[in-house]
Amino acid sequence: SRRARAELTGDFAAFSPLRCRCPAHSHAHTHHQGGSRVHTYIYRMASANIRYGEGVTREIGMDLHNMGAQNVCLMTDTNLSGLPPVRAVLDSLVQHGVKYKCYNNVRVEPTDSSFKEAINFAKKEDFDVYVAVGGGSVIDTCKAANLYASHPEADFLDFVNAPIGKGKPITGTLKPLIAVPTTAGTGSETTGVAIFDYEPLKAKTGIANRALRPVLGIVDPLHTLHMPQRVAANSGFDVLCHALESYTALPYSQRSPCPSNPLLRPAYQGSNPISDVWARHALHFVAKYMKRAVRNPDDIEARSSMHLASVFAGIGFGNAGVHLCHGMSYPIAGNVKTFKAKDYNVDHPIVPHGLSVVLTSPAVFAFTASMCPECTDIRNVKRADAGRILAETLRNFLFDLEVEDGLSAIGYNQQDVPDLVKGTIPQERVTKLSPRSHTEEDLSELFIASMKLY
Repeated sequence: SRRARAELTGDFAAFSPLRCRCPAHSHAHTHHQGGSRVHTYIYRMASANIRYGEGVTREIGMDLHNMGAQNVCLMTDTNLSGLPPVRAVLDSLVQHGVKYKCYNNVRVEPTDSSFKEAINFAKKEDFDVYVAVGGGSVIDTCKAANLYASHPEADFLDFVNAPIGKGKPITGTLKPLIAVPTTAGTGSETTGVAIFDYEPLKAKTGIANRALRPVLGIVDPLHTLHMPQRVAANSGFDVLCHALESYTALPYSQRSPCPSNPLLRPAYQGSNPISDVWARHALHFVAKYMKRAVRNPDDIEARSSMHLASVFAGIGFGNAGVHLCHGMSYPIAGNVKTFKAKDYNVDHPIVPHGLSVVLTSPAVFAFTASMCPECTDIRNVKRADAGRILAETLRNFLFDLEVEDGLSAIGYNQQDVPDLVKGTIPQERVTKLSPRSHTEEDLSELFIASMKLY
């Protein structure tokens, strides 16, 4: 759409939301007939408490002391455990006499097995507060540990999203969790979502419930200065897709079924006027700062701004949801063969989440753009060309940031497409929020179109 394209090019003046009456942004209510509603007519806005500023991490010890914390579980990963972000947290805890135990075995791109290891650690102790210091992998693992330690009788699949898990609502009370993000991408400090690779199906899934949302996100831009270049890039691509997908998601008023109880209202509700504000702001920051943040690790203004963009997009998609890019990314990451992304110090093949998401973005938004033709710039092009223009804008953006040339560059070929489609089908929690309905054949064509980008 012209609006999404305008954000990527930094041209805010091109936005004209009052003139847009397309289904994706009209947010018209669906009225009920005969006393029942097929579609929902309510959306809920929820967000974590965020504290932002250079050096703000030094306050965490005071926060935990003020909370009366007696036994804190601090989670991180082995790469971060000796770096300044973790040291800053530990120094603050020691300074304020906070008792803690550290778990530093979090897996980058966690699995059900790595989740269970962290859960077992949490169950052995009577922790009263959790602290996660790291990227989305650490924060999501800490959310899961808190959840299952607070529900020791639960089976692992009880709270995992359907259809892979049982998708049961969380009715118990979790312990407070403070998140200290060290990457500018996942926005996990703002959401009630924990994502992992479910190894039996070789696909990502997750747990989505507002109860998982951290009580406080301590966003210290100094921590992002330690991100290697490709980590900064892939984290930023996650911000980009969070914002674009939530902004273009199926409107909340077109989502069905209408929940019979507020407890059953999903975290991902569809695009809505409030989430749209956060998504647009995040896109503006991505357009202005992401290339600088990737190319110059010492550019604190750019890296700080991308850290904020991650928060903005997290608030947006944490309430609106994402759709096809994320749904298709899960089998891309889960079926990884031998690819190891540059700048990731891991001992296993890995397609970083942000990379797995962005590789399909040109094809996806070329496919979905037709649902918002009224938003296109038709002064010099045909309305039908909206998707092509947005896809070209994304391709140019990715090329400038040296992204791999499609799925083929990370080890996939057309023979893998059936397995990639099979792994996408269970992701209905997000794929059903696509503004354009799709078939398995459509998904196959999108994967094929994503084999090469340039």
